[in-house]
Amino acid sequence: MKLQQLSLFLENRPGRLGAPLETIAKAGINILTLSLADTAQFGILRLIVRDWDQAKAVLEDAGWVVNLTEVVAVDVLDRPGGLAAALAVLEGAGLNIEYMYAFSLRRGDKAILIFRFEDPDRAIKVLLDQGLHVVDGEELLNLAS
Repeated sequence: MKLQQLSLFLENRPGRLGAPLETIAKAGINILTLSLADTAQFGILRLIVRDWDQAKAVLEDAGWVVNLTEVVAVDVLDRPGGLAAALAVLEGAGLNIEYMYAFSLRRGDKAILIFRFEDPDRAIKVLLDQGLHVVDGEELLNLAS
């Protein structure tokens, strides 16, 4: 149920974001979702792609350092309070969320959010025990097709 996310550190200068994206595009790899966080000096590009091992290899061959991180995709009701209810479950279990971002797809009345947890296995158990739907990798990839 965990997904592999690629993370790249990029210098925070014009033109630095396009180069890795062009590299994976030339390899025929489609980005399912991404997040970009920045500081004054650098940015962190986080990507979820279908063929993450190929994307990692292509990016590393082109000279980027790529880190793999396990993340969890969760269905959250797409209405006022939907995210707050999911967060209450996680906070009630004492789970730390390192960061999160939205997936670009919706499923009916639900939005899919990507979470990075300090303890993803425990987070998955808590979410499932509380009746929240954790979207597994294959399901997510099928939705994005």
